[in-house]
Amino acid sequence: MLRTNLTFLDFITKLYEKQERKEDVILKQFAKGQKLLIQNDNSSKVMLMKEGIAKCYFSEENDKEFILEFLGNGEIMGEIECIRNTPCLCNIEAMTHVSVYALSVPYFRELLKNNLELNALLVDAFAERIVNTSKRASFQQLYTVEHSLRKLLDLQSEQDIQLSKEDLAAYLGISVRSLNRSLKNLEG
Repeated sequence: MLRTNLTFLDFITKLYEKQERKEDVILKQFAKGQKLLIQNDNSSKVMLMKEGIAKCYFSEENDKEFILEFLGNGEIMGEIECIRNTPCLCNIEAMTHVSVYALSVPYFRELLKNNLELNALLVDAFAERIVNTSKRASFQQLYTVEHSLRKLLDLQSEQDIQLSKEDLAAYLGISVRSLNRSLKNLEG
């Protein structure tokens, strides 16, 4: 539910620290509620979470949201769009104060061509996403909404974050009305 990748974080931290002029990889800060990436916009940076928690979600034409993941330390953002040269696939919004390493697109593309370690980390991150997506889909088919909700509430407590009912429902892929019914079932 909260994705992290400390190996990737260590790799980017080392790149950041060994720069002489600190212009290929910069540190950027985002306040809670601020968007790091905006769906359908072009991004000039590939970012990696240094610290904080963000939500990655699709906004549908009917103003509904579907949360794909909660992103934590070491998660990369904007790399698919950079590789494919496409606008942002989804929104990424800070749920807490967020600090990111932001890589310029030309620098990221240069690393793609010349750095095997980056490529290995990317392949691993993509494989992890496929596995997580498959697990989540099967989990949602095999378990009740209440079971998934309980796990999400545990995550909220562990991370000391407050998820709105809208966010809970968007992550579970249900309406707020269904969420309220499930919350009531958990209480009783």
